[in-house]
Formats: sequence, C-alpha cells, structure tokens
Amino acid sequence: MSQNLTPEQVQQIVSHQHPNPFQVLGAHLIETDDQQQKWAIRAYVPHAEAVWVRLPAAREEHPMQTQHHPQFFECILDLDGKPLINYQLRIQEKERERVIYDPYAFPSPLLTEYDRYLFSEGNHHRIYEKLGAHPTTVKGVTGVYFATWAPNAQSIAIVGDFNDWEKGQHPMQKGENGIWELFIPGVEVGQCYKYIITGKNGEIEDKSDPYGFQQEVRPHTASIVTDLDTYTWGDSAWLEKRRHRDPLQSPISVYEVHLGSWLQGSVHDPPRSLQGNVSPVTMSAENQEARFLTYYELAETLIPYVKELGYTHIELLPLAEHPFDGSWGYQVTAYYACTSRYGPPQDLMYFVDQCHQNGIGVILDWVPGHFSKDIHGLALFDGTHLYEHPDPRRGEHKEWGTYVFNYARPEVKNFLVANALFWLDKYHLDGLRVDAVASMLYLDYQRQEGEWLPNEFGGRENLDAVAFLRQTNYLLFSYFPGVVSIAEESTAWPMVSWPTYTGGLGFNLKWNMGWMHDMLDYFSMDPWFRQFHQNNLTFSMWYHHSENYMLALSHDEVVHGKSHILGKMPGDEWQKFANVRCLFAFMFTHPGKKTLFASMEFGQWNEWDETTPLDWWLLEYPLHSRLKQYVGDLNNLYRQQPALYEQDFMDEGFSWIDCNDHRHSVISFIRRAQDPSDFLLVVCNFTPQPHSHYRVGVPTAGFYQEIFNSDSREYGGSNMGNLGGKWTEEWTFHEQPYSLDLCLPPLAVTIFKLDAEKTRETDSSR
Repeated sequence: MSQNLTPEQVQQIVSHQHPNPFQVLGAHLIETDDQQQKWAIRAYVPHAEAVWVRLPAAREEHPMQTQHHPQFFECILDLDGKPLINYQLRIQEKERERVIYDPYAFPSPLLTEYDRYLFSEGNHHRIYEKLGAHPTTVKGVTGVYFATWAPNAQSIAIVGDFNDWEKGQHPMQKGENGIWELFIPGVEVGQCYKYIITGKNGEIEDKSDPYGFQQEVRPHTASIVTDLDTYTWGDSAWLEKRRHRDPLQSPISVYEVHLGSWLQGSVHDPPRSLQGNVSPVTMSAENQEARFLTYYELAETLIPYVKELGYTHIELLPLAEHPFDGSWGYQVTAYYACTSRYGPPQDLMYFVDQCHQNGIGVILDWVPGHFSKDIHGLALFDGTHLYEHPDPRRGEHKEWGTYVFNYARPEVKNFLVANALFWLDKYHLDGLRVDAVASMLYLDYQRQEGEWLPNEFGGRENLDAVAFLRQTNYLLFSYFPGVVSIAEESTAWPMVSWPTYTGGLGFNLKWNMGWMHDMLDYFSMDPWFRQFHQNNLTFSMWYHHSENYMLALSHDEVVHGKSHILGKMPGDEWQKFANVRCLFAFMFTHPGKKTLFASMEFGQWNEWDETTPLDWWLLEYPLHSRLKQYVGDLNNLYRQQPALYEQDFMDEGFSWIDCNDHRHSVISFIRRAQDPSDFLLVVCNFTPQPHSHYRVGVPTAGFYQEIFNSDSREYGGSNMGNLGGKWTEEWTFHEQPYSLDLCLPPLAVTIFKLDAEKTRETDSSR
C-alpha cells in the first residue's frame, strides 16, 4: 500500500537492527498512488493480535493492517489536511487490551546540539540531567525520556516493566555523538528497565543504565526510573555556612563507616523507610536472620552516636551501586545510583539532610580509578572497550580484577567529572575521598616491566588521569566552595593538595600514609625498643608542610590479618588500652585533620568483617566503654581548642620543645592558634615508665592548666598527673625562658594550656 515501506525496512525493525527507527515507525506523511498526501502510522507490536489507531480529539478508531510481518502494523489516514496530534494505539493481546501513546510520535525532547557539543568535548558538567532516565512531559503527555551513549552499537532497545521486557518493542534512535534516545509515554517512576544492546560485532547484552539513578538490589541488575528532585531539603543554613567556611582552618574529625556492618537489624523487624516499607535485604548467606539497616534507620541510630562522640564528619565507604558485598563498594557498576541495599535515593537524601541539621558533614568514598568487569555494567558497553582503555597494559588492574577508565576519551572523562559533581549537587554531600589515586597517577602501578605502556614522552606518569583529577577538583571547588576533596595517595607525587593554578592536582587534603605506617610500626613494638625508633615520631614533621595532610587510621588497617588496633599493641590488657589512648591523643594533637574507622573508638578486638556488625557487646566492659568516652572527650577537646586545627598547615602552628629525648621516648611540642597567645603544650610519654620532676621548657610564664590527661582514672588509666596544673619557674630550659616541673604518666599524653586569667590575678596580687 505504502510506496515508502519496504520488506527490508520491516525486517530491520523486527530483527532489532535498524539504527533509526523513527524513519520507519510512527506517523509519516506519504504520497499514495492517487497522488494524495495521507498519514501512514506504523507500529511494531510483538504478540499483538490486532491494533487500532485512536484519535482522541475526533473520537475515532481506525484498524491497522499487518505489513510484511504478522506483528508489524500500518494504517493509512486521510485527515483532509488536518494535523495529527497525540494519537493512541489500542492493542489487543489475547485476553489483554491496552491503550498507549505511540513513542515514535514524539520527538526526542531533552538533548540539544549544545548538549552534544559539550559532551563530545568532555565539558558537560551536568550531563546526568540529560543522559539516563528522566520523567518528563512532551506535548502534554507524561512519560520517561531515555538516553545513553554507545557510539559503536548496532542497535539499542529499551525493555522493562512497562513493555513486559519485550526486546523489540522500543528500539532507540541513534543521534549524533553516538547518543541513543527515546521518549516512552506512560512509563512511571519506580518501574525497572534495561538496555538491550547489539554490539559492534553483533553480540547482544542486557545492560543497566550508566547514568541510572537507582538499581535493583543485588543479585538483580535492572535500573529503576527515579526522580531525584522530589525530596524537600531542610539544610539550607548548613549549606550557606559551608560556602563561607575554610575547611583547612576548621576542625575536621571524620568517623569512617561501612553502613552495612556498622549495625544490623533483624529480618523479623520490618525495615523503615521515608518512602514507606521496603523489603529487608539480608546481610549474607551465612546469616539469613540479619539484615541491613535502611538509610532512614541509620539516620536514627548512626547520627546520634556520631554526634555524641563529637565527630565533625561521617565518611561513608562507597555507596555507588556494586554487585559484590565483599568489595565494600570499591568495585562499582552504576556510578550514579546509590546502592539499594539500604533503601531508595530519597532515604539517602534524608540521611544527609539529618546529618547537616545535626551539624555533621558527610564525605563519600569515590572510586574513579577502576570499575567492575560485571557484564551488566560499564564493561564492553557497546561491544567495544568504550569506558575502559582498550589496551590491557592501561585498561586493566589484573590484581584487582577490574577495568581502568580511558581518561583520554572526552566522553569518559565527562562521565566521571560530572559524577563527582552529581553527588554534591543531588545529595548535598560535603566532599569526596578519592580512592587509590596512586593507581591512577602511575602507568606502571602494580605492573611488572613489559606490562605497562609509557606515556607520549616515555614516562610512567598517566598524563590523562592527571588532567582529569585537576579538572575535577577545579570544578568541585568552583561549584561547591567549602567542601573537601581528599586524596588517598600513598606515594611522593608532589603537590597533590596544592591548587591547580600552582600546578598541583587540586585536592585540598591528602591522607598521610607515611605517618600512619610510622605510627603503627612504632606503637606495635615493645616500649623498650621505642628509644631506638624516635624518628618514627618526628619524621612526619620534616615533610608535613609539603601537603595539607589528613591523619587516617582507616578500615584498611584492621582487615586481612593485620589485627585490629588493640591487637597491634604490646603488653598486657592495661598497656594495650593505654597505648591506644596514647596513639589517639598524639594523633589529635599532631598537625593535620583526623579520620578514625568505626569500632576503633571502643577498642574492638576482632578484625573488621563486612558481613557482621561491630562488636557492640564490648561496651558492657569498663575498659571499652571508657575508651569510647575518651574518644568523645578527645573530639570535644579538639573542637574546642583552635590551636589544634586553625594552623594545621602553617609553620606558625607547630614548634618542637624537645623531640630528642629518645632515651625516655618522650617528646614535647607547642600547637598555636591564629591568636599567638592561644597555644597548647603537649607532652607525650611513650613508655610504661612514669617520670616525676620531668622538666619541660615553655615560652611564657604563668600557670599551665592540665586540660587533658590520657592516663586519667575515668579513662581506665593510673590517674597520675599534675594536680590540675603547674606554675612555671624562671629556669631556662629547652632554649625557652621558663620551664615546668612535670609528672609524666605512663604511656600517656598530657596537654597543658596557659591560664591567662589566673596568671593575671596572681601577677596583680604581687
């Protein structure tokens, strides 16, 4: 009937091989044999027995006829020159009948030429608002607009709850830059979907959406249509305050936590959610009675706990969707979807919102260095190495069993840069801790000779990854002033935490891995041998001002046979706890921001296991409950004393009094606030041997109040100390004009502050 329809076209549609289905499907003006212009409406409807075209405005129905295939239908309409507006299809399928709007009657509504241009050059900072699945309205009809990037695919079709997962019903249209798109009327929020991609060589794979905002709970892998703009935020005051805050001059004490194992619920108790009840997700096959807490439940339990302990931030191990619990979230498949293990996206928004309203920032572990090889994810997305580098000498981490992103490709770089911005934009996060930065910077990272490919200049530096990190950090601070970007970088790469305009990578903080290793080596040895390793205590200050450092005792130090913090310590039980208190106090008085992993605060003995909750029962024992109180008091002291955080990265913020008394394993130093008169004296004794009449030089005369003592009885210590403080003597010592005669408790840190008011009162009475 139609001069414009051929059997070849129909065959391409029904075999899912047509790259431009809009050329065939939908409504087309054609010229009939009698040279009249009429409308040809065509539809491919698998399993349909009969189809009619409905014209709601005219209240008419017209039967469609099969053409060249039993499920390919066509109808020729003569509307006498009237426009064809929002027609519908009535479909009869055995005992079921349904009425739909034809997707191929609607143009692709979201992507503009400018969007495509920015994406192709890697500079579309909010590409997540265009690619993915987005509820929208076109020509007064509601539905969902789908778009994905797959330049080498032969064809892509969308399947989901809305079309009974029928592979051929909704083929997508390929546009410029390799972006495929389709608006499907009637699709609703909450419905699952996937892309069926016919790759370059004809392989067909089911793929979840790289830009999808939600995914089914593992082991299921479908994406879920989600509207992230429905949550009403209540943290505007927090965000405004953050904009004007310099994190480098603020207290930052981070509680690092893996949400799935911090605390667990019972499958017999219905999980609670902001969105209503959710299905309980069991923790592991070994324990079918335990389940994850939801984001909503964690807001009710984790936030009060962290607030009680005085932390300023919570750091969450990666929350982007991942298939394998044992990866802890570090092997991602869906970078724009928060994991559904703990509930829907709106529940995570509620958690962050509640953190902010309680004065707590939220940092997310972010993993742009590698991604999972699971075939439903990014791997071989369009049948080619699209997101990953095609050369395995750059494109694989064999030790981790993962792929490495191709940072040289603008669209891949855009995917990652926009993802960093996405988490801060849509979830109001306060920063990112970027995992495994060293693996990105070095082309020979964990590779033997001959297994890596040099850069264009013959070097081992990954110049494309460097450019990507600089762009990401520059944009993070441009869009979101006051946030933190923290590098987990374990080498001596220069200027990691320096601004990009100085040639740095642009992070504002870097984990001090050297300090962490030195401290754990030092504290794990018998105190008698510490006199020969004084350099472990002092070496960090030789290089401290080269970067903005964060001191971190993280989850990596309490797994894989390394023992937990308490287990690393020598001596009997009392000495182990005293050593931990001493380590924490030295950490909080040493320049740099702080991170402690969950369970360190109460002294867990067992190594961390992501499948089981923390050993909360230990808090029934005094030494453990007192250690928890100690960490809370240490955090509060840290927040209350500007000398401990205002000048972390300034020469004026720290000075040694004495770092050379290796015979006693004692060090002493000064921490200063921006106000020069506001300073603290810190004295550390790293042996079980107490020292009476230990003289320490100080710069100013007066009464020095002992404001903190890790050996206090309330923390489980021996309660040795200085009876509240000491007056100076005019005795020059340690090249200081005055000195104090102190009692140093065993395995303890004591902190003193000049009591200016008491000193003035005494001076005026003389």
